[in-house]
Amino acid sequence: MMNDTGNSKAVEDWPTLLKDNARSGGQKPCPALSPERAVWQFRAGGSVRSAPVLKDGKLYVSSVAGVLYAIDVVTGTAKWKFEAGGQVHSTPSLFAGQILFGSDDGKVYAVNRDDGTKLWEVPTGAEVWASPVVRNGVVFFGSADTRVYAVDAASGQKRWVRELGGRIYSTIYVTQRQLYLGCGDGNVYCLDSSSGKILWNAATGNGIDSSPAVVDDLVLIGSQDFFFYAISADSGEVRWKYETGLGISSSPAIWKDLTMFGSKDGFLYALETQTGKLRWKTLVGEVVTAPPMIGDGVVCIQSGGTFALDTSNGKILWRAGLAGAIQSVPVLAGETIYLASLSGEIYALR
Repeated sequence: MMNDTGNSKAVEDWPTLLKDNARSGGQKPCPALSPERAVWQFRAGGSVRSAPVLKDGKLYVSSVAGVLYAIDVVTGTAKWKFEAGGQVHSTPSLFAGQILFGSDDGKVYAVNRDDGTKLWEVPTGAEVWASPVVRNGVVFFGSADTRVYAVDAASGQKRWVRELGGRIYSTIYVTQRQLYLGCGDGNVYCLDSSSGKILWNAATGNGIDSSPAVVDDLVLIGSQDFFFYAISADSGEVRWKYETGLGISSSPAIWKDLTMFGSKDGFLYALETQTGKLRWKTLVGEVVTAPPMIGDGVVCIQSGGTFALDTSNGKILWRAGLAGAIQSVPVLAGETIYLASLSGEIYALR
């Protein structure tokens, strides 16, 4: 069984987009009621297309203007900011005292979480939109230069580089020994984490931007060919696939026996993880490309606004008409919800 969120052995590991299969963003999600007022509002210097992450009272948000902000969640003011050499579409990841993210200048940066100083940078040959992920002190990420990189988290020194068949915008899922990711050549790949050797690849009908989840020996991922796939983590065999109305860029989140993801057809889907059977689907917008985030019985998704749905039946519990988003994810923390928007505004609602 591979129900692996990376929390069992090393709490600092961050093995997938937004830390775990529920896309919790570094903090255990809490129940969220409909927000009634804005506690504060922060204006970033550019559109926010990535997801914020939360840790120890700071919200870390990157903007297309190329700036990473550390925002105090009580006051809504920036504790520090770090300017990268290009636009930033990459959702930050946390490891030990570092914040890791990619940039359109082709670099992945490691920044000190306390003061925003640069610890190291690793150059690649093209933009890095995927999130770096960390397992056992090694950082893994893909680049639009078609390569997967493994670098030492402490120093930024490269361990290995593996070239694949297309641009990589999918964030890697890393287990103890394997890496799983989608690629622009339409394949889902499994690589050996110690060497980068390709162990298997499974073809879909179009490019893949979605980032996988891995649970119970299944790799769960969407493709631009309109299908969502469950693939054997061991062999690469397709166990089941489910067709939606358009391409799938949204990355899945897992809750109990359900896999949830959005499609460009505007629906949020909940499928039974083992069978692919539809439990429910709910129309939440014209296009859904952001990943969902799961709280306690609530799934939140941003699509021309922020929606909270009942995880058991897909019924819309509330909607906030703020923060139209492409890839951003709301952050729930107690009674507060944090939203980042395409207009560059970050809101704390309660």
